[in-house]
Amino acid sequence: MTVRVVIMGCGRVGASLADAMQGRGHTVSVIDKSAEAFARLSPGFNGTTTVGMGFDRDILTRAGIEAADAFAAVSSGDNSNIVAARVARETFGVERVVARIYDARRAQVYARLGIPTVATVPWTTERFVAELDEDVDAVAWRDPSGSVDLIQLDIDESWIGVSVAKFSEETGCQVVFLNRVGRPILPEPRTALQDDDLVYVAVRSADRAAVRATAAAPRPAHD
Repeated sequence: MTVRVVIMGCGRVGASLADAMQGRGHTVSVIDKSAEAFARLSPGFNGTTTVGMGFDRDILTRAGIEAADAFAAVSSGDNSNIVAARVARETFGVERVVARIYDARRAQVYARLGIPTVATVPWTTERFVAELDEDVDAVAWRDPSGSVDLIQLDIDESWIGVSVAKFSEETGCQVVFLNRVGRPILPEPRTALQDDDLVYVAVRSADRAAVRATAAAPRPAHD
């Protein structure tokens, strides 16, 4: 599904995010207060650019916010990002909104406002893509070397009742924790998977697609 996304800020992260979203076939509009910032976009970028302050309603309107499915505020200022994110959510009704933050202590404050935040870490761009694009193979965390991922798995109902140890063995991952009825659980090897568990696992990045496919498929018959 094509997503129409508006991005405020065309620094390193904003330009990378714009190119990544366009590469996934989405329609992208970028706002920055400096026209020179758009030089960071790749030569193949074919979206639109708007010069101005991204929390200004008129600028947002010119950038296409009224038809946007998603909005990302990734400028260099926490305050500007959260104001812009709130305007996009509360004034224009954009459903998927995310803001970059530098001060991680503010994350809980923003969460209470219903605004997901992403801190300045090496996997910022991938995390933003995951927040904005509902079809992406989302990674919750990636180690700095890029070799191990933490992901949430969708599991077939045939895995219900299988122990964590057996599930890990047969899928090729390591169960890290479960979210059961809204409560996190650190499982023991004998803990059995239950219906509606959210299953979070550590997996080698190269094996991520294979693990997802195995977990989502019916469990092979066992004697």
